[in-house]
Amino acid sequence: MKQKFIPYMLRAAIIICLPFIFLGSSVKKPAPKLKWQQLFNGKNLKDWTPKIRYHDLNENYGNTFRIVDGKIQVNYDQYTKFDEQFGHLFYKKSYSYYLIGVEYRFTGDQVKGGPGWAFRNSGVMIHGQDPANMKKDQDFPNSIEVQLLGGAGNGDRSTANLCTPGTQFVLNGKVIKAHCIESRSKTFNGDQWVRVEVLALGDSTIVHYVNGEEVLRYDRPQKDPVKGAAEGELIKGGSISLQSESHPVEFRKVEIIDLEKYAKDPKKLKEVVDQLMAEKRVAKQ
Repeated sequence: MKQKFIPYMLRAAIIICLPFIFLGSSVKKPAPKLKWQQLFNGKNLKDWTPKIRYHDLNENYGNTFRIVDGKIQVNYDQYTKFDEQFGHLFYKKSYSYYLIGVEYRFTGDQVKGGPGWAFRNSGVMIHGQDPANMKKDQDFPNSIEVQLLGGAGNGDRSTANLCTPGTQFVLNGKVIKAHCIESRSKTFNGDQWVRVEVLALGDSTIVHYVNGEEVLRYDRPQKDPVKGAAEGELIKGGSISLQSESHPVEFRKVEIIDLEKYAKDPKKLKEVVDQLMAEKRVAKQ
């Protein structure tokens, strides 16, 4: 009697537990917690390298790039004239799949000799070339430029536009060779803070956001074509840099979420991107 009772109880326990075993295996895993990595420490320019036109790599001419009150400032108070000395401040690491966020504002007056189009004009260069490969007199790195513009106080002037030094892209299925195209953003006048985010998915899709709103989307970032080809070599990733174009600007945040580990899993990548963009991040004044 005892020998029969034990196997019976064991079978009963297994039958009772089976639904819970299968239920547990079908429970969806929680979405990964994604954290922003700050790309500057608020104290100095460690991990950043300046390259200013007509000057050697790592020569911060005129103390153009500096940290003031925990922010990266681009300033020209030690210039007598701009003389087309366009500059870029490069982060030490290259990226391919990522979401980058910057919060910026324009300040003060444009330096003497700055071109008219560069009034309240800066940018974040992504998918860019290695600054070590730039020529001494090269004005901009070959890159995808997320153009940052401030309003002039009269009329519309969008921000998070797209410019293409040495590059081109595909929009709505067509190769676009125009140097700059405008986003759908509103105009930001005065010295207000603006948050711009850029989602870059390797050589497939790039999306611009302003204060949580999508303003521009395009595909297939690529180098300028050669030998008469319609399309150039696709750009999978590259350097990230902040621009100096003759108008003072400051950045209080430069942060990134690296998505490289999801690059080979489209389903998981979409899940992660949807999670990220479900939150509307707006710059506080």
